[in-house]
Amino acid sequence: MRFLFILFLLVSTKILAQGDIIAKNYFKKGDYEKALIEYKKLYANSPSNMTYIKQIVNSYEQLEQYDEAEKFLKALIARVQYPAFYVELGHNYQLKNDLDNAEINYQKALSSIDDKVTNVFTVARGFQDHSLLNEAAEAYEKAMRLKPDLNFNVQLAQIYGEQGDIEKMFNSYMNYALINPLASDDVKRAINDFISEDAYNENNILFRKILLSRLQKEPNVIWNSFLSWLFIQQKDFKKAFVQEKAIFKREQKSLDRILELAAIAANENDTDVAKTIYNYVIDTAQDHEIQLKAHYDLLQLEIKSSSKSNYSTYNAVYLNLLDTFGRNAETLELQLSYAHFLAFYLGETNEAISFLEESLKQPLSRTEKARVKLKLGDVLVLKEQFNKALIYYTQIQRNLKNSTISQEARFKVAKTSYYKGDFKWAESQLKILKASTSQLIANDALALKLLISDNKYEDSLQTALKLYAKADLLSFQNRNEEAITLLDKILDEHKTEPIVAQALYKQAKLFEIELEFKKAAVNYEAIISNFRDGVLVDDAYFYLAEIYEKQLNKPDQAKMLYEKIIFYHADSIFFVDARKRYRTLRGDAIN
Repeated sequence: MRFLFILFLLVSTKILAQGDIIAKNYFKKGDYEKALIEYKKLYANSPSNMTYIKQIVNSYEQLEQYDEAEKFLKALIARVQYPAFYVELGHNYQLKNDLDNAEINYQKALSSIDDKVTNVFTVARGFQDHSLLNEAAEAYEKAMRLKPDLNFNVQLAQIYGEQGDIEKMFNSYMNYALINPLASDDVKRAINDFISEDAYNENNILFRKILLSRLQKEPNVIWNSFLSWLFIQQKDFKKAFVQEKAIFKREQKSLDRILELAAIAANENDTDVAKTIYNYVIDTAQDHEIQLKAHYDLLQLEIKSSSKSNYSTYNAVYLNLLDTFGRNAETLELQLSYAHFLAFYLGETNEAISFLEESLKQPLSRTEKARVKLKLGDVLVLKEQFNKALIYYTQIQRNLKNSTISQEARFKVAKTSYYKGDFKWAESQLKILKASTSQLIANDALALKLLISDNKYEDSLQTALKLYAKADLLSFQNRNEEAITLLDKILDEHKTEPIVAQALYKQAKLFEIELEFKKAAVNYEAIISNFRDGVLVDDAYFYLAEIYEKQLNKPDQAKMLYEKIIFYHADSIFFVDARKRYRTLRGDAIN
């Protein structure tokens, strides 16, 4: 008997599931009469199922059988005290253009919240399902008045945003953030759609006023944090720094946020503010590790924006820092940076090698020793001592199998072989790296593999590819002018070969490094004109747009190029940035 009962349940469940699928398909295809029949069958077997109830009402309404829907809903209300049914009944009256009865039922739904505040969940959701935003907002607001510990600020903010009431939206999000500080990042993401980089944008001004008003009335670091974030969006890093200092002075916690702000300012080329911030951290930090990081980051920034005449000064700064903080595992990053500076800036490769060999004698972990060997290999490649470099890279692969640094070493093996002209071995290593756990390494490996495979068969001597690899090596050696000249040779002597697009692109990037933006623009324009179907065309559009926007003061041309990416290259890695820059140049109020 029990077995038969279980079997009956299983068969019934299966029949209901099949009926549900059939009903959904009918409704989806717009065959509402058949959908209604199926949902009525399902409802007869499961009269408390809200999905079936709603779909019966929806089917009636799609068929414009409003009176039938009304009868069905009134029978439900008589049987079940479920306030959301008043919303459905009111909406049904509204569809019949009986606005008085619609309003009566909406008010019944809202009044139910007075009787039982938890009714707000189904009532407000019912209003939102029918885009009745005023009523939904009223429901949430009433519930919060009746029970202040309820928090519907996010729902209200979303409704206010849809209604275009930006001030109420901002205030609701701020109320939510105040109660839930850990959700501040989520709030920032939501607000980001309503502000722009323009400090004079109406929404930006409104948000700033709201935050300043709250800061005056109820001082709280959360308002400083949001102000800092707003100023960062506007690229006003000086004002953001003021807010971050206020947060630090009040909390006396980590300086990490301030260091992060310095990095953002540096990345946006606001070097003066970045230097000011780093110096503040150096003067303020009690922790030697934080001080060292600030010194290190400041030094990298200064070297990057300096001329060769100041290199001797920075050499002395490196040595002073190494004397102050010592040569140990904690200063390994500084040691590697100094070796790089010696080799790639001062050209003192032998001194760099000796320095790194001394670093290897320190009590370092296997991974730390691998990082030193990686830099040794780079310096040896710089000296074109490829075989010695390959020894170090191979040691790393052998000692730290399957690690990220091992994969990086394998990529350097491939790159070194490519520089040597051993394209076959380079390609074999790059095939393995396509599955690298590091997305950056995998992408670089794929790009180099495509470069080799697309050009190695063009002629048996692989002349153009060898010239390009040599130019690539010269670029690695900071010999940009020589690299540019060699790329000119490819463009003059191998005009019909596929490597031309890559040569134009590489040369354009070198022109940018040398601040020859007009020449870079000519190259990008050549790629767009002659290689419109190639893999580099979206790169050319984006970087040419950046030159027009930031260097040549031609915003209209820049906007047109960003638009090309948006409409014709939606799968480009530049799509998101291009859309953002396009909207900014167009002067959109909402970014």
